[in-house]
Amino acid sequence: MHMKKNIVSPWAVHLANQLSAQVTSTLEDKQLTPFNISVMLTADTLAIRAQRSGGIGLVFRAAYTPAADLQLQASETNDTEHKYFLTSSLGRFRVLLSVASDEGGLTLHYATYFTPTKPFYVPFWPKEVLAFDEGGHIVDSKADTHIAQQGDRSGMVYFSVKTPESGSVLYLQNLTAINDYCADTGTKVTDTVDGNWPEFGFALPGTKDKSLRSGKEYAISDTFVAFSDIIPKDQFDQAKLFMDLLARLYMMLPKPETSYHDYRSIAAKALEELSQHKGCWSHHNGHSYLNAYVCDYKTPPELMVQLAVLLPLKEYQEWNGGHIPLIAELEAGLAEFYNKDVGTVQRWLPVAAHQLDGSEEHKDPLIMDSWYLHHPLLNLSRLALHGDEIAKELFLKSLDYTISVAQHFEYKWPIFYRMDTLEVVKQEAEPGKGGEKDVAGIYAHVMLQAWDLTGDTKYFEEAKRAARSMATDGFHLFYQANNTAFAAGAMLRLWKATKEEVFLDLSHLLMANIFKNVALWDCRYGYGLHFPLFFAVFPLNDAPYTAVYEELEVFAAIHEYFAQADDTPLLRSYALLLAEFIRYALNRMIYYYPRVLPREMLSETVKTGEVDPAIWVPLEDVNHGWEKSGAVGQEVYGAAFPFAMVPRHYVRIADGRYLLFVEYPMSGLAIGSSQATLKILGDSRMACKLYILFSGSGEPINLAVSGKRQGDVAASRTDDRSVCYEVTGDQHIVVKWQ
Repeated sequence: MHMKKNIVSPWAVHLANQLSAQVTSTLEDKQLTPFNISVMLTADTLAIRAQRSGGIGLVFRAAYTPAADLQLQASETNDTEHKYFLTSSLGRFRVLLSVASDEGGLTLHYATYFTPTKPFYVPFWPKEVLAFDEGGHIVDSKADTHIAQQGDRSGMVYFSVKTPESGSVLYLQNLTAINDYCADTGTKVTDTVDGNWPEFGFALPGTKDKSLRSGKEYAISDTFVAFSDIIPKDQFDQAKLFMDLLARLYMMLPKPETSYHDYRSIAAKALEELSQHKGCWSHHNGHSYLNAYVCDYKTPPELMVQLAVLLPLKEYQEWNGGHIPLIAELEAGLAEFYNKDVGTVQRWLPVAAHQLDGSEEHKDPLIMDSWYLHHPLLNLSRLALHGDEIAKELFLKSLDYTISVAQHFEYKWPIFYRMDTLEVVKQEAEPGKGGEKDVAGIYAHVMLQAWDLTGDTKYFEEAKRAARSMATDGFHLFYQANNTAFAAGAMLRLWKATKEEVFLDLSHLLMANIFKNVALWDCRYGYGLHFPLFFAVFPLNDAPYTAVYEELEVFAAIHEYFAQADDTPLLRSYALLLAEFIRYALNRMIYYYPRVLPREMLSETVKTGEVDPAIWVPLEDVNHGWEKSGAVGQEVYGAAFPFAMVPRHYVRIADGRYLLFVEYPMSGLAIGSSQATLKILGDSRMACKLYILFSGSGEPINLAVSGKRQGDVAASRTDDRSVCYEVTGDQHIVVKWQ
């Protein structure tokens, strides 16, 4: 899309007039090919200007005072950083600036701190960035913006300028830094980063009745900017460049520490809760079914819910080596979801369909939300490939119908349609935004699974046709996070099978869509104090909260993506960011449990069912900041997340005496009588933690950890039962014992 052209505020006009009239003092001026970087002081602004030779320049308003009495008191410079100390009648400013240039391009970072002399509130603050032409005038040209902040997602603007040819820029505001300001003023950083051209970027949220505290220093900006000479020629280049620039800034970004959580013991508690808590179950026609939400007896059972728990449970049983009776109980009722009149499994249990009240569009027995058909089929196929005959039969019997729907809609699915007539009930989520665009990707995944199970190439051809239908939607492919992530893996698999570049490009594009929808900041105001938001992915484009089920499935899909990519050239920026997502998911997911949250954070009203804070079933919805959480309900179908985490991150070694736990995904695991070898995935520029945990079985023994890149790895003991190591990504690790 295009940024709006020349829609600017009086503050932008005023700054432009000051700069063009040269009523400024130049504090710094340096040439970093092809940029000239200068720092200028006006009566009300400390401006940092990055001017590209022959192209567009950007002016960053590092410090601003409406009192128009800004004065420089002192400055300091060393090899890596410039410091500016300024005063105004309103308070003191401290600005830290660093600029670097290498083969990747120019990178700029500045942080601004303000100490008010008196308490006051801030009804308005100007946007941070203004674009100028080489003559010093507000630009009269177009820029293509590819990404801008939506809601509580990362404070990003990503754009390219073709005329005059000026390359591409990723702007990232570290919203974590603004926490103290929001906490004291009762504001939030939602939608504070504007993408409208030529005046854009971050603006402090306006306050109404709560003031800044006099004498307290506040961070009011922490800005990271990556410049590139590249102008992407298409949507696929846009995606790859975005990930490269994001990885470059991510390495500079302050990041919170991670903590180890004992998901093994949590899995055992969650299994007991699911098995015994009556609020998790309904009973129909002689079978037991999981409710979608705790104590939701008004809504019929859903196939997606049963499978969302059953599949991770099977993975957990394989890892654990025991027998889980709950698996057979869930499997026993699956066949009841098959509708022989339509020729497919359906969302709602037919025998309980009378419970649907039509209060929402999808609460009708034959109204299908497009992704709800394909997601259960994907999980049925995964179970079938594990040897489950019930799942295989249901899956294969549903394929003809599924293909007929895909071909009817020409691989462009609406939001809702009638299963029997294929009449469209709701075409788009918003006018002009299209339907569920990533469904073509999860459909392709389902077709590839059918090809695996049957060997019939018609399914392979269907997968290719569906994949090609996504080749024009760019950063608008994302409809629902888990489906987008599964679709990325399907495209990678198609590329491996065909070597057609479009499928690899689509894989990169779909994964980039995921990172457009994450929160690369940590909320530390209001109830956000209790939930580590950093690197969370939002379930939908416009979702105001994060949700456990979609996060779990993105987690699982990224693991599968790494497995698919292990013998393919995964771009470094993707490897880095995907591994970091996994690391922070392990740090974050436990906080979806109401047990670990303060009671005052939980909503007094619940839309579906009840919330029981005492049980190990997670909330669906966690809000960030001043809003309470759990208003949607307590999500039974998200309760399987520890069952998915344990098999992917815990490895038994030394005859079961110890467990190996790694924060990054791993591959190539080989366990012998005296050593274990594995490859830690990710990128060598970042590090994660590796734990050796005493299982309590047998006598403790000595272990040593070494890495291909690091040699002997330094350890720090966390307690009497565990040792923690820090290891970099993309290397082989050897654990030896005596």
